[in-house]
Amino acid sequence: MKNIIDVIKEKAKKNIKKIILPEANDIRVLKAASITEKEGFAKPILIGDEKEINSLAVKNNIDISKVEIINPNTFKYLDNYINKFYEMRKHKKISLNEAKRIITEDYIYFGNMLVKENYADGLVSGSISTSSNTLRPALQIIKTKKENSIASSFFLIELNDKTIGNNGCLIYADCGMIQNPTSEELVEIAISSKKTYDLFFKEEANIAFLSHSTNCSSICEDQAKVKKAVLIAKEKYKDLNVDGEMQFDTAICEEVAKRKFPNSKVAGHANILIFPDLDSGNIAYKVTERLAHAKAYGPLTQGLNKPINDLSRGCSVDDIVGVIAITALQAINNE
Repeated sequence: MKNIIDVIKEKAKKNIKKIILPEANDIRVLKAASITEKEGFAKPILIGDEKEINSLAVKNNIDISKVEIINPNTFKYLDNYINKFYEMRKHKKISLNEAKRIITEDYIYFGNMLVKENYADGLVSGSISTSSNTLRPALQIIKTKKENSIASSFFLIELNDKTIGNNGCLIYADCGMIQNPTSEELVEIAISSKKTYDLFFKEEANIAFLSHSTNCSSICEDQAKVKKAVLIAKEKYKDLNVDGEMQFDTAICEEVAKRKFPNSKVAGHANILIFPDLDSGNIAYKVTERLAHAKAYGPLTQGLNKPINDLSRGCSVDDIVGVIAITALQAINNE
């Protein structure tokens, strides 16, 4: 049986997209670009000095001979991009010289402009950059969709235990952006996650809002926030399978769900897990990845006009390849 990334690659091959990789000084990124080009599910574009990048590739026996490389300083549309970025940010008192410095020296900003101006379709960064350095340019340049008040993030989790979620696959959200979402923001994160889930899977989505409490077994401010989100979601989106608040084991284990939340259609069958805050979500994905030896792809963004996706700095080459594939599929869905 194919894993989820292989399935996503096959979908991405139907409409090849250009994906920017601004961290070309990372050997893992060069290897991922080489694999992506050879497998043909996306067209990777590296950013930086062509001689330096090729030298690093040759030194490490990496074939990037067919991969496009763009040097911001010699790019034909550079002046246009600088002027457009200046117009976007001049209300923040940025000067034209500062705009030029940012676009030519910060490859993530330059990469976002390539996506904004439709030279490319998406961007993957974060192997050596912090999440804030990856996501800040996206929020400034790409921005959120009109129907979204916030952008959020998710992880695509693939477990070895195929009895959990959708054949071992789960969506965790938000694990990388919104520190302490309100009830209303939790609902928006859930709806964005449902759209994300539908991009990957044909099976029905079951959305569980997580807490330390199951169905009011504990009453406190944190529990009440999640319970309010559940009530809002059920009222506004009557066609969705949504329930909570519930504990993690109640969400994914049918036997536990029968005891703790017997009347819930979601409990025990959840495949989208909405965490109450960033701390719990981020800790949960790392625990799942390390202790369950799961694959965790992300943090991936949702709610932006175009896909700009983050990586963990501890990512492997396979992780980067997987996120490139996901980004390509998101870009197809954006059309």
